[in-house]
Amino acid sequence: MSWPMLAVVSAVAAGVTSVFAKAGLHDVPSHLGNAIRTAIVLAFSLGVLWWSGEHHKASQLAVRSWIFLALSGAATTVSWVAYFKALSLGSATPVTAIDKASLVVTMALAVVFLGEPLSWRTSAGAALIVAGSILASLDAP
Repeated sequence: MSWPMLAVVSAVAAGVTSVFAKAGLHDVPSHLGNAIRTAIVLAFSLGVLWWSGEHHKASQLAVRSWIFLALSGAATTVSWVAYFKALSLGSATPVTAIDKASLVVTMALAVVFLGEPLSWRTSAGAALIVAGSILASLDAP
């Protein structure tokens, strides 16, 4: 499968995730809900890892890779804890609209740290994402 198709699958799954998470948080503390989801993610991730056979490559990873993957895991934890708390307090659409503005943060960090190009189209897209996030979250109850 090509990367654009996988990205579409990811986007659809992320959208479904938000709705299911909001529905699942009914009368459930946000941190408990996040822990349950995280345990399921871990179980499925380990299953995919073993099924693919990639678990044999863990010993070959460079220290730099371990460090950045650990930092990514820490950032994911902060993101998920904040996201689940926000979902428990607010409606799914505005919470997720603001959360998905993380794409703008990704764009900026990719330019600064990864040397990815910044074109006028990327800049305009980032501005539209911010505007869309604000608009989608204005009607929040």
